[in-house]
Amino acid sequence: MKILCIHQNFPGQYKHLAPELARLGHEVTALTPKVKEPTLWNGVRVLPYEIRGSSTKDIHPYLTDFETKILRGVSCCNAALALKKQGFAPDVILAHHGWGESLFLKDVWPHARLGLYCELYHRTTPEFLAFDPEFASPASISDLQRLRLKNLNNRMHEEVMDAGISPTRFQAGTFPENWQDRLSVAHDGIDTEHVVPDPAARLELDDGTVLTRNDEVITFINRNLEPYRGYHVFMRALPEILRRRPNARITLIGGDEVSYGAKPTQGKSWKQIFIDEVRGQIPDADWARVHFLGRVPYARFLSMMQVSRVHVYLTYPFVLSWSLLEAMSAGCAILASDTAPVREVLTEDETGWLVDFFDREALVNRLCTLLEEPQTRDRLGSAARAHVRANYDLRGHCLPKHVEWVTRLAALEPRPPQD
Repeated sequence: MKILCIHQNFPGQYKHLAPELARLGHEVTALTPKVKEPTLWNGVRVLPYEIRGSSTKDIHPYLTDFETKILRGVSCCNAALALKKQGFAPDVILAHHGWGESLFLKDVWPHARLGLYCELYHRTTPEFLAFDPEFASPASISDLQRLRLKNLNNRMHEEVMDAGISPTRFQAGTFPENWQDRLSVAHDGIDTEHVVPDPAARLELDDGTVLTRNDEVITFINRNLEPYRGYHVFMRALPEILRRRPNARITLIGGDEVSYGAKPTQGKSWKQIFIDEVRGQIPDADWARVHFLGRVPYARFLSMMQVSRVHVYLTYPFVLSWSLLEAMSAGCAILASDTAPVREVLTEDETGWLVDFFDREALVNRLCTLLEEPQTRDRLGSAARAHVRANYDLRGHCLPKHVEWVTRLAALEPRPPQD
């Protein structure tokens, strides 16, 4: 079978699936703007394409996002046409359609089956649009219009999608009813043989201090430190956490940019805004126990998880972070927000503890209680790892489900492009 993978940052979500399909004997090709020259990666032929064109000056702001996707879609389509001229005709196209690249591929290969990685559909209901009242302005007509237009890319892909796959039930559930009979749920998978508890783990800080499992380490991770992932809630809890836990070390991983939601208006990063808000409440000696590691290599991330005594994970109702499942696989005791995506993978007092996203006092109290109860931490951490191994293990569970999904996709009658 000939399989074409499309991802603007290949391999992305196809990091394990594409090589596995190649190992199974399929001819796997990838198109991506990430590389400049053709290359062979883990049995996958990776080909470059160039994004041509630029955004229109003074275009209506609602259309800026979609125009960017059209530029990518047309550029990818042109690369696909060049491949077609060389005689390449895929049986299956796998695409993360979030950047628009796969918009026009059915016009090039109408008989190919298009399988989409369906990450999120933008919803305008209050639990999505106004979950956090601090940052949610009253829903205006313009907000509703902007979000509906943001779904243009999703809607156009629905017309040509043969099947889709989402990593969680929560994410699949954001898509409209007319998607559901073509959607499957299978997580990308956690390498539980690599992400393991390690009693001998060491995390060296920038000042040379080395933390181990003997230290009281509280961990917090965002891709970028921002409200969507509860950074503001955690930072506002810090003064009391540091006061009540005089030996605790707080380690945070995350960048200074914005992955989700709105950019701050104060001319500073979200990270700095909330540092400034709480810094005056924290004595210098206590602040010295707070360590911002920035963005780190994976090995350092894993070391931080392995020395963690309690890992705090907070999120809006949104895409679930891989880091939560990886922390569970590492055997961390988890204290997480009681929000829908978290409840799908973590059960109160079985695999972790849950706390209301906005209840700072409860966050501090439950965190301190966990730090005082090693037997509870051990019980929760062991159960969390067992749950991930049983339900989210890469090799034993998730990767076979994805391969099976591709096989079912290839057997479908392809849907032609719709006018």
